[in-house]
Amino acid sequence: RINLRTLKIDQAIRVGAVPKFLATTPDGKYLLVSNWTSYSLSVVDVARHRQVREISLGPYPRGIAVDPQSRYAYVAVMGSTNIARVDLRSFKVGWLRGVGSGPRHLCMDPKGRWLYATLNGEGRVAKIDPRSGRVVAKVSTGQQPRSMAIAPDGKSLYLVNYVSNTVSKIRAADMKVIQVVRVGAMPIGITYDALTKTVWVSCYSGTIWVFADT
Repeated sequence: RINLRTLKIDQAIRVGAVPKFLATTPDGKYLLVSNWTSYSLSVVDVARHRQVREISLGPYPRGIAVDPQSRYAYVAVMGSTNIARVDLRSFKVGWLRGVGSGPRHLCMDPKGRWLYATLNGEGRVAKIDPRSGRVVAKVSTGQQPRSMAIAPDGKSLYLVNYVSNTVSKIRAADMKVIQVVRVGAMPIGITYDALTKTVWVSCYSGTIWVFADT
């Protein structure tokens, strides 16, 4: 944990091996951590500053999304075709099976109605009904789609295509790719800044690209 006033580390919490992705629940109760080589999800109690659960999920858990009620966490298990659904009250695990090859990053729309997954192994993005676990649409975006962000209104998705060196913008309603922009080599991270309505993209080539979302 980093103190934003001093920019110094003021706390360290032990979790599993090679922690890859972090997400906080909307109610602020838990910090969730996907552990790449422990094949697990760590549940950290924010108030107690310690891990309270480590849940086995299988090879290469990656992206995490939590519903607006902080009831369920969804975890992409990249070494499979499945997404885990973790009940944050009982810590029992259910599954959304067969969503596609190599699910990597997850986003949930602000109302919790739809779950979106980048499918690194097949170059597509899936739109999923989390209530039924059914994939309702897929769209091709480029080679190895990886990190993804969603606009605050839930109307647009933005994702990086790692091998294609591009960023794709998708209209969430009908899953149509409405814009593709070239960036530096090996784009890996992306985020949406709601205050400035800009999309930030980081590349392994050592560059950061900033786009106005108009």
